[in-house]
Amino acid sequence: METIRICKDRDVLREFLLGREKEVISIMMSLFDEEKIMRTHVASEKREAARESAEKMLRLGKLSVEEIASCFTDLSVEDVREIEKGLLQTI
Repeated sequence: METIRICKDRDVLREFLLGREKEVISIMMSLFDEEKIMRTHVASEKREAARESAEKMLRLGKLSVEEIASCFTDLSVEDVREIEKGLLQTI
């Protein structure tokens, strides 16, 4: 909304925006929603990959939980402990 207001104030596409403001807002909101969904998906995939890598590292048993957590920005020590706990339950 602020972008549209600025464009109108600066006389950028003013006539177009006056006639089609609702349509432009709808398109911008759709694009924003798609971008937000994509960012959320990418973050989720990144976190899942980190969890899988941490699991592999735990199975190797060469690093401590704290050391593994320090290798990943998306995982805390608690996250790695949960992964370790899940592994112990499957054994």
